[in-house]
Amino acid sequence: MTPATIASWTARVDEEGPDAIVRLSEPVNKFPDFVGYLVRHLKILCPTVGKVKIAQILAPAGLHLGPTTVRRMLRETRAPIPCPTLQTAPRKVTARKPNDLWHVDLTTVPTSPGFWTSWSPFALPQVWPFCWWVAVAVDHYSRRVTGFAIFRCQPTSAAVREFLERLFQSHQPQCFVSDQGSQFTAREFKRWCRRRGIRQRFGAIGKYGSHAVIERCIRTIKHECTRRLILVPYRFVAIEQELALYVSWYDGHRPHSRLGAATPDEVYHHRRPATKTPRFEPRPRWPRRSPCASPQSLIRGQPGVALDIAVRYHAGRRHLPIVTLKRAA
Repeated sequence: MTPATIASWTARVDEEGPDAIVRLSEPVNKFPDFVGYLVRHLKILCPTVGKVKIAQILAPAGLHLGPTTVRRMLRETRAPIPCPTLQTAPRKVTARKPNDLWHVDLTTVPTSPGFWTSWSPFALPQVWPFCWWVAVAVDHYSRRVTGFAIFRCQPTSAAVREFLERLFQSHQPQCFVSDQGSQFTAREFKRWCRRRGIRQRFGAIGKYGSHAVIERCIRTIKHECTRRLILVPYRFVAIEQELALYVSWYDGHRPHSRLGAATPDEVYHHRRPATKTPRFEPRPRWPRRSPCASPQSLIRGQPGVALDIAVRYHAGRRHLPIVTLKRAA
């Protein structure tokens, strides 16, 4: 030990107090304070997204954070809600490429007053103006919404076939899965599938997970689109426009958990996901070869960059955010 070392210690004690000698340096993996500000600011602008979705939204923009890091920055203290044990379907549906397998299903979207009807015997069926009937088709491989159709009442088998005929003008699946509704079990529908060379499969009755892909997609559409509207339109053109805007945002800008935070369009069109491009690294002492939060990618430029967040909205809809990051001035 040299006299210069002892003099340096003594100077630190005089300037910073007796704890300066044993104080640890700043951890290498600690994010700057502005990263927490960006996460909280994004949570304010998009209050419905959770910690996993925030991490997936920031990953394509160039900032890779883990869900636990986002939770710590948001200071979430809520205990997890236990999920009930449900019976799952023993068979799994797989697809190896786009347009290999489609899911098709029908659902109802209530209008602004909801499913309010008179008491029996004057009760009305589920038709317009109480609700819209929506048919949705989803590609299993990419989770892309390939198309939708809106009806004023429960569609017939012929109406569903006409909807699928319009989608088949661009691409046709080799197989599709549906529930056992009367529209899909009709004799004419089965003959139409055979003429088209499409193998038809049905989800198991009473089995959780047998039709989970399309049901989860429909749930997402309702949660992020129709339930976010102040008034669900009564006009056919208006509701069709709202759903078209959401589907374009869902396919092109919304990261999907099943796809590793990639968007359905990136997987469907075989494009390089934005999460694989070089990322920003706000931690100045982070080693360049050390792994980051999933998905892994290289560092863009030098570590220690300051960032600012920019949020724009697809077609001016506040429930359709598009997040980008840029270097702070």
